[in-house]
Amino acid sequence: MRSDSHWTTAIVRAARDLTPEVRELALAPDDGATHYPTGSHLKVRVIADGRSDFRHYSLVGDAPTPDGCWRIAVKRGEPGLGGSRYMWSLPLGARLEVSHPDSHFELSRDAPEYLLVAGGIGITPIRGMATALLRRGRARFRMLYAGRSRGLMAYLDELAAELGERLEVFAGDENRRIALAAEIARLHPEGELYVCGPIAMMEAARRAWRDAGRAPARLVFETFGSGGRYAAEAFTVRVPRLGVEVRVPEDGTMLDALEAAGVGVLWDCRRGECGLCVLDVLEVEGTVDHRDVFFSEAQHAENRKICACVSRVVGGGLSVDPPYRGDGRLTPGAEGAVRPAG
Repeated sequence: MRSDSHWTTAIVRAARDLTPEVRELALAPDDGATHYPTGSHLKVRVIADGRSDFRHYSLVGDAPTPDGCWRIAVKRGEPGLGGSRYMWSLPLGARLEVSHPDSHFELSRDAPEYLLVAGGIGITPIRGMATALLRRGRARFRMLYAGRSRGLMAYLDELAAELGERLEVFAGDENRRIALAAEIARLHPEGELYVCGPIAMMEAARRAWRDAGRAPARLVFETFGSGGRYAAEAFTVRVPRLGVEVRVPEDGTMLDALEAAGVGVLWDCRRGECGLCVLDVLEVEGTVDHRDVFFSEAQHAENRKICACVSRVVGGGLSVDPPYRGDGRLTPGAEGAVRPAG
C-alpha cells in the first residue's frame, strides 16, 4: 500500500545514450504539466519480470525545459529487478504511465554556500541543482562528482563546460576519493551539503557531517543505491503471529514477498528513505544487510527494526512482526485482512 500520486501518461519523445550504462529519456506529458521543483522525481510504471511495478527516476535539469519534456536518466542494472531493462527497451513513441513530479530533495534559496556531492547515477538530481545555482548568478557553490571512471560518468563533459573550476572530478580508476571531512571543513559554517549517490556515500556523509558538529537540517540527501554491503542472496522471512514463512528471492524484495503472501506492509518510497515499511525484528539468523538511509548507524547495529523495501539478510533469515491494528488483524494485504494464526 502506498500514498496516492497524481498520475498521467507521457510519450517517449527522444532518447540518447550518455554512457554505455546510462540512457537519457525525454518524456512529454500528455497534460503539459512541465513545471517542477529542483530535485523532483517521477514514479514510472514498468513491467519487471512480467509483472506491473514502478520505479523512481529523478528529473534531470531545471524547469521549465525548452521542449516541454521531462528528462530522466536510467542506469541499466544487471542483473537487477527488471525495471531498467524495460526502460531501455522502450522505442520512441512508447507511452508510459507516470506520476506528476514530486520532491523531497529541494534546493534552498538562502544558504551562504552550497556543496553538491554526486556519486554515479546520483548525478541526475544534482545536475539540476547546479543549473539552478548558476541561474541565480551570485550563489556560491562547488560540485564534487565521483564515479568509477570518467567514461561512465553521465553529463561530465556538459558539467565541465558549464561549471569550470566549480567542478571537481573523483574517478575511481584514477585513485581519487572524496575526502568528505576536509570538504565539509572548507564549507561556510552555515553552508548546506546536498548528497545523492550510493548507500556508502550517504553513510560517510552523514558520519562526517555529524562529527563536524554541523546542524543536521543543513545536510540534505537522496539515495539511488540500495546495493548494500553484501551481494544479494535468497533468504527466508517469517511472521510468527501469522504462521507465515516466505522465501525472498535473490532478485526480489522482502516487501514484495510479504505482499505476495498476503501480509500487508505500508510503503511509499521503496528506496529506504521514508520509514513507512519498517518492521519489528524478532529474531535473526545470519547477517542483516541494512540498505536504508532512514535509520542511524547505531539503530542498524541494534537490529531491532528493518526497512522491508530494500534491506536483506545474508546467510539465513529473520522473523518479523508487521504493524498490528489492534482489532485482531494485521494491516490488510493483497488478499484483504490477514488474521493471526490460531
